[in-house]
Amino acid sequence: MNRLSTPAAATPFATPWGTLDLTRYPEDPRERLRAWDAADEYLLRHLAGESAGAEGGATDLTGRTVVVLGDRWGALTTALAAHAPVQISDSHLGRQATLANLARAGAAPGAARLLTTQDTPPERIDVLLVRVPKSLALLEDQLHRLAPAVHPGTVVIGAGMVTEIHTSTLRLFERILGPTRTSLAVRKARLVFCTPDPALDPGPNPWPHSYALPDDIGPAAGRTVVNHAGTFCAERLDIGTRFLLGHLPAAAPGARVVDLGCGNGVVGTAAALAGPGAELVFVDESHQAVASAEATFRTNLGPDAPARFLTADALDTEAVPAGSVDLVLNNPPFHSHQATTDATAWRMFTGARRALRPGGELWVVGNRHLGYHVKLRRLFGNCQLVAGNPKFVILRAVKR
Repeated sequence: MNRLSTPAAATPFATPWGTLDLTRYPEDPRERLRAWDAADEYLLRHLAGESAGAEGGATDLTGRTVVVLGDRWGALTTALAAHAPVQISDSHLGRQATLANLARAGAAPGAARLLTTQDTPPERIDVLLVRVPKSLALLEDQLHRLAPAVHPGTVVIGAGMVTEIHTSTLRLFERILGPTRTSLAVRKARLVFCTPDPALDPGPNPWPHSYALPDDIGPAAGRTVVNHAGTFCAERLDIGTRFLLGHLPAAAPGARVVDLGCGNGVVGTAAALAGPGAELVFVDESHQAVASAEATFRTNLGPDAPARFLTADALDTEAVPAGSVDLVLNNPPFHSHQATTDATAWRMFTGARRALRPGGELWVVGNRHLGYHVKLRRLFGNCQLVAGNPKFVILRAVKR
């Protein structure tokens, strides 16, 4: 692969297969976070036979089906592009970063096959590389989904920072795939080695989960929520969403309502129940979340209720046309992997303003200390406090 021009936000990543200029997505020249970390570096060095734990030398990847699960920003997929890897990712942003990084590295179109966590995985996997996710539930679900394709000769290697790999992580590998051990830590990163056991019976995949909502939250009281693994608050209703559900506006018939950063879709589903005849649009960057939102909505409103389910970055132009929305409901995240950041919230707010019609409203729930009212006033020229408690505020901004 050839090293092409470097965008301002790119950071060089030296790998055994050459130096790559990698970016996160969306590209931001002010971005200070790298698109790779020491765990990516450790894993690639091990595959090339350059780490202390690679006693047997380099791992043979030639002609083998290589699957990369949970690649954060495409660092692993881009480095291994010559071996036609299959990437499996829950993140729309990660997929877009991978496409950009592959193109920048000069990889041939279609050099890697990009699948989502909801897609059918390959029938046979010879090398399985796992970037350990923050969500133990997502790891459990994906190992269950991939286990039938793993065979006794499959090389299984996990990678993560020391803070990401716990005893419970190792137990999951051991329970679902086979005997598991870890490497020594190098630059605060660690590898996980798993030997597949074809005689192992891990039992059925426990995901997705369902639970009933409380009785005191308005139109959605007592309704069923469906959660695929990795979705925010998959076991219970989070307190910020609960606060918003108690103050939801009722949309007029025919209004287009967006549940932005929809998670399991409980807010949008409640909005549909509160405003019969409204058209709902559910948007999230997580494929697991969008699948959860669709399952929650259909469980409660049936197969024919008008709704769209989109995996996208905030409210980008490809997801929702400008000036086409009456109401946006938003509970923005303020973490990206291990980093605390308001970048996602800002993209959500700017995307909402673009998508709203004149007179359209953005309703936001957030922790009081995050100061979202400052951003909304700067962007919309107005911001009203709808409700507040010691921990959360609900804010309303109107597009003029």
